[in-house]
Amino acid sequence: MQLNRIHVSEEVDQRLRSLKAKTRLTPNLLCRIGFCLSLREPMVPNLKDYGEDSAREFNRYTLTGPWDRYFVALLTERCNQDGLPLPDCLEEQFLAHLNRGVILLFQRVKHLGDIMRLIEEVQPKRIAE
Repeated sequence: MQLNRIHVSEEVDQRLRSLKAKTRLTPNLLCRIGFCLSLREPMVPNLKDYGEDSAREFNRYTLTGPWDRYFVALLTERCNQDGLPLPDCLEEQFLAHLNRGVILLFQRVKHLGDIMRLIEEVQPKRIAE
C-alpha cells in the first residue's frame, strides 16, 4: 500500500475535533480506535459515503505508528473476507474504514470512560480462578 498522505472527510475532521475535546486523546489515537471499530462492522464501507476531503492531512505513520504492518495485515484480511481485489482495494478501503470508524467512535463516545468500555467489550472474558 503506497498511501502516505491521508485526508479525512470534513465530517470526520469535525468529529475528531469534538472527540479530542471530550476525551483529550490525540486524533491519531482516535483514528486507530475508530479504524478497528470499523473493521468489526459486517458491511463493506464505501468511501463515497463520506463526502469531500477536509484540509486536515495525516502522515500515515502518524496514524498507524509502529503498528503500521499490523493495520495493513488486518485490512488485508478484512478485504480477503469481503472478496475485494487485492492489492487494488487497500488504499480505498483504508480510507473508507478510517472515515467510517471515526463516525462510529463519535456515536459511541461521550467521554473518556466510554473508550474503556469499548476496550472491555473486545477483551476476552477472564475465567474465574
